[in-house]
Amino acid sequence: MKKAERTSYTGILGILPVLLTCLLGLFLLTSCGEKKEAGPTTIRFVTWKPNQPAAWGELFRIFHQENPDIIVQPETGPHSSTAFHDLLTQKLKNRSKDADVFLMDVIWTSEFAAAGWAEPLDRFMPQTEKDRFIPGTILANTHDGILYGIPLFIDSGMLFYRKDLLQKYGFHPPRTWNELVHQARTIMAGESSVGREISGYSGQFKQYEGLVCNMLEYLLGNGGDILSSETGKAAIAEEPSVAAVRFVRDSIIGGIAPKGVLTYQEPESLDLFIQDRAVFLRSWPYAWEIANDPARSHIAGKVGLAKLPHFAGGKSYATLGGWQAGVSAFSQKKEAAWRFARFLGSERTQKILAIRAGRAPTRTALYTDAEVLAANPHFSDMREVFLSAHPRPRSPLYPALSNVLQRYFSKAISDRNSDVRREAREAAREIDRLLSLTQ
Repeated sequence: MKKAERTSYTGILGILPVLLTCLLGLFLLTSCGEKKEAGPTTIRFVTWKPNQPAAWGELFRIFHQENPDIIVQPETGPHSSTAFHDLLTQKLKNRSKDADVFLMDVIWTSEFAAAGWAEPLDRFMPQTEKDRFIPGTILANTHDGILYGIPLFIDSGMLFYRKDLLQKYGFHPPRTWNELVHQARTIMAGESSVGREISGYSGQFKQYEGLVCNMLEYLLGNGGDILSSETGKAAIAEEPSVAAVRFVRDSIIGGIAPKGVLTYQEPESLDLFIQDRAVFLRSWPYAWEIANDPARSHIAGKVGLAKLPHFAGGKSYATLGGWQAGVSAFSQKKEAAWRFARFLGSERTQKILAIRAGRAPTRTALYTDAEVLAANPHFSDMREVFLSAHPRPRSPLYPALSNVLQRYFSKAISDRNSDVRREAREAAREIDRLLSLTQ
């Protein structure tokens, strides 16, 4: 072998270990399920604008302090669940890398699971951990027997009322909707006679998901429903449901509530109440903390809480609500994403949200926690409501069903001359056509 050839061969042998190391590193990088970042791992959290930013700010500080290897970058979407759904689904449809963890409404689980957007979480959460949650919240996050969301807090509709005004006029909290209307009219007239204008009722009647929640409670309280439990078909055109919608149009929107409620979501409806301008408010548990905060409310200490009314011969129902943490099936950082989702659903996080934000926990142990009950004494009375709250239809097509319901309810209650029965029949036919797609 010539000297030049020996030198070349020796050089190749010298760099061979380096080449092998590089190739091995490249193989590990491309074969590994998650790419490792240099330094902290950054995950993106798609959330909505909170009513209690200080409480959420505290949660972010705690997580970052205890998990210095993970940086959470929140992306704040709109408060409306309908608008937030549009934002989030657009990201998931596009397999966006900007949504590792996301908040998920209780009605979205089946849709996200069936579409393959949400990561199955059973491998992360054993049954012993699931058993620490209110059973209904785990069920709501389960699709085809697989868990897809971690319950953060549970919601159900509740009636807030002015204790001082009911006492002034000799009333007890109303048990029926007709009693509520009578009390509201009496108080409105009495206050007007001394030069003080006040509305009788505030709720969420804008055309969005909150409208469906409000209207479902009226339907159920009159023996109606959105879907028949016997046939599985639309029940909104049946007489109990139609009568309930007429009542809302004529006695609530056209009677004790200001016309502006047709544009109200949660923040606007609550603002009217805490500004001392409404007798009754239908809202979610978080409203208790705000309504009784002297720094934010003109009526702190004057607020009472009761079950929602029902119609004569019926019973009270509350729409099941609540939010969950989901992990994107397209995240390249699933382990880090799970750590943050687990933190959000932890007992400590739920306790902070309960005390600082009035959010009702999904973990059963917190309903006997002294600090939680001191901040939210109504939780002990409303626990049974949380356990028995009525869900909206569970279907992968629920967003489409909701769209039909929103349009129907909005048109029926906003037009004093609307033919409610005709509108209900048209909406029912459209719903049944959608449901036939899953059969």
